[in-house]
Amino acid sequence: MRRRRRAFVAALAGMLATACISPRALAAAQGSDPRLKASEWFAIRRTIDDQRKALKTGDARKAFSYASPEIRAQFRTPEKFFAMVRDGYGALLEARYVEFLEGAVIEGAVIQPLRLVAPDNSVLVALYTMEKEQDGRWRIAGCVLAPSTVQAA
Repeated sequence: MRRRRRAFVAALAGMLATACISPRALAAAQGSDPRLKASEWFAIRRTIDDQRKALKTGDARKAFSYASPEIRAQFRTPEKFFAMVRDGYGALLEARYVEFLEGAVIEGAVIQPLRLVAPDNSVLVALYTMEKEQDGRWRIAGCVLAPSTVQAA
């Protein structure tokens, strides 16, 4: 089930990155209820923002704490997790500008897009898959970087 959901999310990356269709409309088309309370979206965005701050300051332990249990189990240590982010997701660390886009619930998956503008003005969208833990906290369960057709000024 998780593989299918991840493949679906990855396939949607290009569509969401181009912003040709709103995430709300896309979710509605998939038959999912796209509504979460505003306070939930705020908590999701805060989780992502807090992890980015920790990553940018080199606080691997704190950044790792925002990852879902599955991600923590996969990487085992904050240092391995940080190395993976640094090597594969440098755009998250180097962006000169970031902007949260409207999130969506798609086939039960909570997706929060984040627009990233690089120092060279190239634009990417980071699509975060979020999971709510039993304690009520939101954790990052995955992230896909996708190119965007939006041009930076």
